[in-house]
Amino acid sequence: MIEYIQDNKQEMIDFLETLVNTDSNSYDKKGVDQVGALLKDKFEEIGMFVKVHRQTKEGNHLEIKADRDCAPKILIIAHMDTVFPKGEAEKRPFSIIGDKAYGPGVNDEKASHVQVLYAMKALKESGSPAINNVHIIFNSDEEIGSVSSKALIEEASANKDYSLVVECGRPNDGVVTERKGVGRFKMNVKGKSAHSGVEPEIGISAIEELAHKVIRLQQLNDYDQGLTVNVGLINGGTSVNTVAPKAEAQIDVRVKNKDQAMNITKSINEIAADETVAGTQTELSGNMGRPPMERTAESEELFKIVQATGKELGFDIKEVSTGGGSDAAYTAIKGIPTIDGIGPIGEFSHSETDEYTDLNSLVDRTVLLAKTIERLSD
Repeated sequence: MIEYIQDNKQEMIDFLETLVNTDSNSYDKKGVDQVGALLKDKFEEIGMFVKVHRQTKEGNHLEIKADRDCAPKILIIAHMDTVFPKGEAEKRPFSIIGDKAYGPGVNDEKASHVQVLYAMKALKESGSPAINNVHIIFNSDEEIGSVSSKALIEEASANKDYSLVVECGRPNDGVVTERKGVGRFKMNVKGKSAHSGVEPEIGISAIEELAHKVIRLQQLNDYDQGLTVNVGLINGGTSVNTVAPKAEAQIDVRVKNKDQAMNITKSINEIAADETVAGTQTELSGNMGRPPMERTAESEELFKIVQATGKELGFDIKEVSTGGGSDAAYTAIKGIPTIDGIGPIGEFSHSETDEYTDLNSLVDRTVLLAKTIERLSD
């Protein structure tokens, strides 16, 4: 099985090039569906059952098993969408410099598509029954919160013993055992317009009210406890000589655990409700959309299995935590032992110039995934 993956490295790179050169922005349904069609064909070529979950707005999702009626215990999750606009692949197509592959989405996470496919091909080629123990979800909207795929992931999670999420691996053989939860909120403040030179006293400044709220929001940060609140976008007013009748702020929140999520939501609601500038009104929308992936005793045991498998292959697997969210949260919150970042290793995801995947790790992490599946299936 290891030899099969090593011998097919160039074939893997060729397919990676095809995927990277196919635009698949989250809002580009046609592009995401092209990636889905490429994957569907490849998995069907090795005899696996592929169900297409058709969507009207976002790209379609894929659900893949060895056959329609098997009952796998391992869930593998990957996403087909990227953050890059349509036309990016033509602007800067797939390229290789040394041992690194570059291009839009190469690391986040088209190299992982190749990894999952060739892990399955290797299991099939070697006659391993472990291929029957795998349930794969390729979703189309992870970069925008997995709104249409969350229910599919939760349904696929039923009766699973393990979840392996193939977001990109971290340098120095890192895999992810802990991720922050992500929340997005918006405050809309209403005031009253007035001419700022003629009769400013009859106006009510929404910008002034929002300024008080922004300062209080930023004071909620507790970096030592892993809690971050960032007012990343503000907008307001109608003209420089008008008392602002409206203003808005968009807020990003990251939390380490469920208690932080509950407490910070309460604090943001309290800030929205408090009125500093008399006569203003504030409307709050949004929520903690993606729960945290908390490190548990069960996920630690799964990590030890991945680590032991890696040791047998000559890899020194380490665990890391990260502030970014992923679909791993949806299986972890259900109590399923979950490991993330088990995909090929790279850096600088979402970068317009520097994002890369280490092509040696494309082979190594494919072997690691296949061998881990075998060990979890014993």
